[in-house]
Amino acid sequence: MLVAFPVSSILFRLYYVNGGSHRWLLTWVGSAGWPLPAIILLLVYPVRGIAPTRPTWTLLLAYAVIGFLSAADNFMFAWSYAYLPASTSTLLASSSLAFTAIFAWLLVHKKLNASSVNSIAIMTAGAVILGLDSSSDRPPGTTSRQYLIGFVLDVAGSALHGLIFVLSELVFVKLLDRKVGSAVHLVLELQVVTSIFACLFTVVGVIASGDFGDMGGESQAFKHGPVAYYMVLVWASVSNQLGVLAGVAVLYLTSALFAGVLNAARVPLTAVAAVLSFGDNMSGFKVMSILLTIWSFGSYVYGGFVEEAAQQHKQNENDSL
Repeated sequence: MLVAFPVSSILFRLYYVNGGSHRWLLTWVGSAGWPLPAIILLLVYPVRGIAPTRPTWTLLLAYAVIGFLSAADNFMFAWSYAYLPASTSTLLASSSLAFTAIFAWLLVHKKLNASSVNSIAIMTAGAVILGLDSSSDRPPGTTSRQYLIGFVLDVAGSALHGLIFVLSELVFVKLLDRKVGSAVHLVLELQVVTSIFACLFTVVGVIASGDFGDMGGESQAFKHGPVAYYMVLVWASVSNQLGVLAGVAVLYLTSALFAGVLNAARVPLTAVAAVLSFGDNMSGFKVMSILLTIWSFGSYVYGGFVEEAAQQHKQNENDSL
């Protein structure tokens, strides 16, 4: 997560900076890497002596819902990267931690402690500060309306990202037997099937928009040539798939909330990489937003350690009685 997601973010923005313009195509790229985990899954079955999970209609429906939400999530981020600098888009995406915490509270009944609430408030403040910086943060040729659309879609995509994390955890808890020993194939199965559904939903939009047919012409007009064009798309797909797979594995082994924490932890790295790669404007507002993001992340982690220490102390007292 800490490497794959920053790479995919940079490559998505690189596509637009170098002449790409097809939103539906980039949406499809977000889920088109499903053959990679599928190949790994096919190798895992015989190596570990595990049979595929028996599908039920309820499980398939859950996978389809998550797949549809993933397609919508990819669509929103594909549009936001067209209008926002990569550093700004990444900072806004860190709000997924707040949404993950809220959805975990609503759907999984995960208790929100004071540190969690503080983290959400700080993260929200960081997003508001970024909004105040819109006049100096807009890429050349981007109107105020387009910037606002990108801003709103990025936050909405972050909300969906948090919901997808929590729904995936619910699938593992309610519909599958979540045991560490069986983690590998269950994680891969969820990732493969939901990505296939997402890819199918997205293909409809790509075909209707004619983006597939325009790839040849767009590759010729790409700033660094056709080879660079296809390499950007391929590696964007691979890195995004690896990032999502890592996120699913983390939430399987721990929780959706911890996956959200790691997702937010990548923000400073991606923001700095975007500044170095594209020369994004690093204004005082953006620096303040980065610091607030780090503060929010630290607040959440600290609260988790305090809560765990309190539970351990209580357990030790009970054992001594």
